[in-house]
Amino acid sequence: MTPVISATGLWTPPHTVTNAELVESYNAWADRWNEANKAEIEAGTLEAKTHSNVEFIEKASGIKSRYVVDKSGVVDPAVMRPNIPERSNDEISILAEIAVKAAKQALETAGRDPKDVDAVICAASNMQRAYPAMAIEVQEALGIEGFSFDMNVACSSATFGIQTAADFVRAGHAKSVLMVNPEITSGHLNWTDRDSHFIFGDVATAVLIEAEEVAPAQHWKILGTHLKTKFSNNIRNNFGFLNRADPSGEGKADKLFIQEGRKVFKEVVPMVSEMILSELTRLDLKSDELKRLWLHQANANMNRLISTKVLGHEASEDESPTVLDEYANTSSAGSIIAFHKHSADFKAGEKGLICSFGAGYSAGTVFVEKVA
Repeated sequence: MTPVISATGLWTPPHTVTNAELVESYNAWADRWNEANKAEIEAGTLEAKTHSNVEFIEKASGIKSRYVVDKSGVVDPAVMRPNIPERSNDEISILAEIAVKAAKQALETAGRDPKDVDAVICAASNMQRAYPAMAIEVQEALGIEGFSFDMNVACSSATFGIQTAADFVRAGHAKSVLMVNPEITSGHLNWTDRDSHFIFGDVATAVLIEAEEVAPAQHWKILGTHLKTKFSNNIRNNFGFLNRADPSGEGKADKLFIQEGRKVFKEVVPMVSEMILSELTRLDLKSDELKRLWLHQANANMNRLISTKVLGHEASEDESPTVLDEYANTSSAGSIIAFHKHSADFKAGEKGLICSFGAGYSAGTVFVEKVA
């Protein structure tokens, strides 16, 4: 069976934090920290925290704002993390809840009843727990029969999830697979790290991958997919059930998101560019046949370089749309948001590329063609 993308869904949190608000809270926290550690700073055993600023953030990343599930804790200099109350085991978890919201939109768009879906894949960077699988909770909440499982390939989780779902369809194991990407990235971000406190935002996306024979008339044929991984320590989060934050809740820096941004930039740009060009050759496609690149939304400068290497010229906003400025980096969901919001104008036969890349390193490409 031929796999296609039947529909996508997007859930956006109600709260936004602008760069100006973020800078104000961070700088107030830094002043408090410097005052509390004044003696050590004067003795030269500690370095004072320097202020952040809006210009630095926008130049470094292209980010102007982000959505978060809780704003109150993020902008409070005394808290500097989201306030997300724990729920009882009898309540739906917050990650499953937002995944369900995105999934319902995708199912409605495709005109698909949950009982017609065969499997659920929850592919995301920031899983709420080890088990039971988030995907099984989403499956239960939607009333889907069949099977479900979680997968985590950091920022590339969505493209890895799409290929996995497509493989199930090709093999005849499923005709309809729901792939969700609930990303509450604000919970693993170190909001007190000047070099990364602005990077992430929260969101949930969903993609319905189906056999062409059952898909709606308006769908996207999957022309080809390719995945790649290469181990690197340059983006890392050491939090886990064997290596937890301390009981006080403050934790240690390496239990939250950390990265060596310059190394990531230098190593990932050529890796992803070469991967895309190689896949174009394998699929007997030319770069000028791609109407649009829906790239992972991590860094505007990185996307600019990748699209230039692929297209042979600096991409216009139409050729490589940006949602990073509004949503910030939403990990696995970024390229799916770009595709969801910037694909309605495609005509039959026009082609594009969904591409993700991130920690691991990991990278995935999904070449698609609009049908009908």
